[in-house]
Amino acid sequence: MRIIFRIFKKLLIIRYVNMVDFDLLYQWGCAILEELREVSKEINALEGYKPRKRNVLDSNIREKLADLLFSVKCIANRYQINLSIEFNKILKKYNKRDPSRFF
Repeated sequence: MRIIFRIFKKLLIIRYVNMVDFDLLYQWGCAILEELREVSKEINALEGYKPRKRNVLDSNIREKLADLLFSVKCIANRYQINLSIEFNKILKKYNKRDPSRFF
């Protein structure tokens, strides 16, 4: 996981010179990776691939997915992206390409 953070940090350094933007974007990128990790742990536990550790109480995948969406929404807000519009475009694309797979 640390290598992913390092690569992400280097990409942001190349792309953004302004340290305020860099710090904020780096934090959001790390938040997304952290939330995605938690979602994947939940899926692994729910599907029986990897049980939860003993000291971890039963968690809620709904909450983990909501945390992930919140982090994505923060980035969308920063770049003034309307996620509802973009999400509808993606749904149309997937529905056209492979309607029986996702719906």
